[in-house]
Amino acid sequence: MSDAKFFAKGKAAELRLELMSDKKDKNYTRRKTALKKIVANMTMNNNEMIQLFPDVLDCIKLDSLEIKKMCFLYLINYCRLKPELANKALPALLDDLRDRSPLIRALSLRTISCIPLPAFNEALVDPLGRLLRDPDPYVRKTAAFGVAKLWASDGPLVEKSGLIQGVNQLLVDSNPTVVSAGLAALNDVTDKSEGMKLAIGYQDASKLVQILADCNEWSQTYILSSLMAYTPQDPAEALLMAERLSPRLQHSNASVVLGTIRVILYLTHYISDDTAVQGLVKRFGPPLVTLLSKPHEIQYVALRNCLLILQQYPHILQNDIKVFFCKYNDPIYIKATKLEIIFLLASEDNIKEILRELREYASEIDVQFVRKAVRAIGKLAIKIDAATRYCIDTLLDLVATRVSYIVQEATVVIKNIFRKYPNKYESIISVLCKNLDSLDEPEAKAAMIWIIGEYADRIENSDQLLDEFLFTFKEETIEVQLALLTATVKLFIQRPTKGQELVLQVLKWSTEDTDNPDLRDRGYMYWRLLSSASGNADITRQVVMSDKPTISVESDTLDARTLEELSLNIGSLSSVYLKPVSQIFKGSKVRHLEQSPALRRTDSNLESPVSPGYYPNYAGVNYFATSGGGDLLSD
Repeated sequence: MSDAKFFAKGKAAELRLELMSDKKDKNYTRRKTALKKIVANMTMNNNEMIQLFPDVLDCIKLDSLEIKKMCFLYLINYCRLKPELANKALPALLDDLRDRSPLIRALSLRTISCIPLPAFNEALVDPLGRLLRDPDPYVRKTAAFGVAKLWASDGPLVEKSGLIQGVNQLLVDSNPTVVSAGLAALNDVTDKSEGMKLAIGYQDASKLVQILADCNEWSQTYILSSLMAYTPQDPAEALLMAERLSPRLQHSNASVVLGTIRVILYLTHYISDDTAVQGLVKRFGPPLVTLLSKPHEIQYVALRNCLLILQQYPHILQNDIKVFFCKYNDPIYIKATKLEIIFLLASEDNIKEILRELREYASEIDVQFVRKAVRAIGKLAIKIDAATRYCIDTLLDLVATRVSYIVQEATVVIKNIFRKYPNKYESIISVLCKNLDSLDEPEAKAAMIWIIGEYADRIENSDQLLDEFLFTFKEETIEVQLALLTATVKLFIQRPTKGQELVLQVLKWSTEDTDNPDLRDRGYMYWRLLSSASGNADITRQVVMSDKPTISVESDTLDARTLEELSLNIGSLSSVYLKPVSQIFKGSKVRHLEQSPALRRTDSNLESPVSPGYYPNYAGVNYFATSGGGDLLSD
C-alpha cells in the first residue's frame, strides 16, 4: 500500500474498528495501517480524528517503536484540545523514560517536552535532571533540548530546579554533538531571558573551535552561534581565533560558511592590525562565490548577505563582478539582488562592462526588472562622476527604443542626473521633449515637468509644453499637480511674458478649485510671494530658484550603527531583510560589541558604547563550564 493512499479522508468510526485489538495481528500490522491513516488525516486537518483520542492512547503501551512515534505525534497535535485526556497518557510516557532502548527514552522525552501542559512540565523536571546524565549521548542531546523547551513553557520552574546547571555540565561532555546541543539550549534560554547572558572565555572558545571538525553541520552551526558570546581580551587571541576558524569557510554547507563569516567579522572588531583584517576578509570571496552555485533559495540568502558585507568591505569581490551577472533562468528576486550587488561593485575600471550588461537587461521581458536596470544606470551616473557621459549615452539609446516604460524610467533618472550635475548635459532635454506622448505615469510626468520648469529659459517652447500638461491639470494626481504649480511659477520668473497667463490660471485652480490642503497652501504661498515681491523680482527668484540640495547615493547605504548590528547577525533573517533584529522579532535581544581592551575604537562604538536606550543591562552570568581556564535600487 503506497503512502498516497493513506491520505484519503477517513471516518472516525471506521478507523476506530481498525484500531481494535486482534489476536491474529501479532505484528500490529493492522494497527500500524490505521495509525498511518489517522496521522495522514490529521495532517489534512480532518478534525474528526480528535474523536479517536482514547483509542490512540491505548496503543501507546504497545511494544513497537513505529506505533509509539505515531501515537506521540497524535498526542502532541491534539494535547491542547483535550488536556484531560492527554494527562492520562503521562504515566505511560514516564514509564518509557526508563525504557532500555535509548531511542524510546529520547522519543518519550521529546514528546513530554513538546506538550505545554502544567502536569507534563512538573512531571518532567526530575526525569530530565537524570537524563542529562544518561549513558547514551543521543538521550543527553535530547535532554538538553528538552530543558530549552521546558524553559520556554515554564521558565521559573526550570530556574528553581537547577536544570540550567545540568545543561552547563554538558559543555565538557566527551561527545561533540552533546556539547553543541548544550550550547544551543543555553543560547535559546539566554536569548529569551532578561537576567541571564551566555559568556565564553578564551580557553572554552578554543576547545569549541577544536571540536568543530568532529561535528555535523547542525552542531557546527550551534557552536558558531555560541562563539558570538566570546569576547576577546587581546588582539592577538582574536586574530588566532579567526585564523583557526578560517578552514570552516571551505565547508559545503551554506549555514556553516555564513556562520563562520559572522564570527570572523565579529572578531575583526578586536584585531588591531588592519593588514591582518584585510587578509581575513579577502578569504570571504571564494566561499561566497561558491554559494552562488547552490539552489536559488540559498543563492538568495548568500546574495543578501553579500550586500551587507560589501557595504563594509567592497573590495573583496571586486574581481568577481561577472559572477553576479544575471542568468536567463534566474528568478526575479535573484536578478534584483544581483543588480544591487553590481551597483555596489561598480567602479571606473569596470563601468563600461557593467553598462553593456545593464543595456542587455533593459531588453528583458520582465517590466519591473527592466525598470530596475534603467534606474541602476541613472544611479551609476550619480555615483561615478567620470562615467556620467557613458551612462547618459546608454540612457539615450534606451529612450530611442520608444518603449513606454523605459522612456518613463529614463526620464525619472535623468531628472536626478540634472540635480546632481546642474547646468550640464542640457543637450539631452530636446530628446526627452520628443517623447512626451510616452509619459503616462505620475512620477515620470512630474520628473519631466520639473525639467521643463527648471530649464524654462533654455527650452524655446517651454510654455507650450507646460500648457499641454495643464490641459488635464484637474485630473492629474497631486504629485503632478504640485509639480505643475512649481514649474509654471518658475516659467513666470524666467520668462514673465510667456508665463503670466499660465501662472494666473494655475494659481486660480490651486487655490479655488481643489480640496487638497497641500496644493492649496502651496498655491497661496506662491501667490503671496509673487504679489509681495512684485517690486523686487530677485527675492522671488532666490526663493523659487534657489540651489537644490546635493543629490547622492550615500543615503542608500546603512548607517554605521545599523551596519554593525546587522554584521553580528549574518546568516539570519535580519541580514536577509537588512533590518535590525528588533524590527523583525519583537522582544529579541540586540546584539552589540562587548566592551574589551581589545575593541577597536571606531565611530560606531565610540558614540554611546553603553547607552541605556540601546544596550540592555544584562547580568553577567557565565553559563559556560570552565575546566582550567531595508534595496539600494528601490523606487
